[in-house]
Amino acid sequence: MKAALVVAVLALICTALSKQNAKPHESRIPVGGAELYSRDIGHGTAIIVLHGGPDFDHSYLLPELDRLSDSYHLIYYDQRGRGRSADGVKPEDVTLASDIADIEKVRQYYHLDSVVLLGHSWGTVLALEYALRYPGRVSHMILMNPGPASTDDYQQLKKEWLEKRPEDMERRKAISATAAYKEADPDAVVAYYRIHFKPALARSEDYEKLITRMQASFVRQGSAGIIKARAVESRLMSETWAAPEYNLLPRLKSLRIPTLVVTGDHEFIPIPTAEHITQALPNARMVTLKNCGHFSYMESPVAVREQIDAFFAGKMKSAH
Repeated sequence: MKAALVVAVLALICTALSKQNAKPHESRIPVGGAELYSRDIGHGTAIIVLHGGPDFDHSYLLPELDRLSDSYHLIYYDQRGRGRSADGVKPEDVTLASDIADIEKVRQYYHLDSVVLLGHSWGTVLALEYALRYPGRVSHMILMNPGPASTDDYQQLKKEWLEKRPEDMERRKAISATAAYKEADPDAVVAYYRIHFKPALARSEDYEKLITRMQASFVRQGSAGIIKARAVESRLMSETWAAPEYNLLPRLKSLRIPTLVVTGDHEFIPIPTAEHITQALPNARMVTLKNCGHFSYMESPVAVREQIDAFFAGKMKSAH
């Protein structure tokens, strides 16, 4: 009996160590004549992570989100035409439909019968669009600092930003009019986003951390990559937030998928955005984290982890 107990304990220790020492695996997933760069890490329930933007890649989510990999199998990928999924892609080849189809390709590549979707910001729009298209293939959703699910909410966001931060909006406009910005010089792009994201985080140290990793991403992409990602963003915007009738909210009432909506009390997207999504989804609950802005996984990693664990355990947890 003692020998069996020792073996069992050693097995548990080895399992724990293997989880702690888990290293990411990189893959290339064929899609429509191009390839998606994907990166997966960890063990347990598989979660497909949908990054924001729409012109960013997944790198700004790291390393904080990787902390979930001791209990969850995290699957990241750069959306088509962005980041390391840009080679061989023309901006006109990327549409909302192709982005949804790419999520399905990722699901198939990793042999998942059903998926958990974790979307951040713009990624929440993709999560909702995919769930509406394939409701039977989504087991859970985590909507982190959600972007607007309707043009009305997007217009409200623009109105609030103009009213609350008119000087910042003018400074952004001035930078975007420069030749350096138009030619996608990484320094000019960083200067633009320094202004854009200044009110998005509750603490200055997190803000600097975000800008540092975004700068690295822009330098890695280079001007050509930035320009391509911008063109992709413009195309996706024309199909969603810039389309007068875009509104997912009425359709969300048909989804019974358990959903966790995470936002922060320093969120720079108006709080009704998250509230409207939560109210529209019959099986959703929203938590508002204290001293937290638009990047909750970075700003409040412990609270986010507790909320996600409680969500999968089927337990309600009060916000921190």
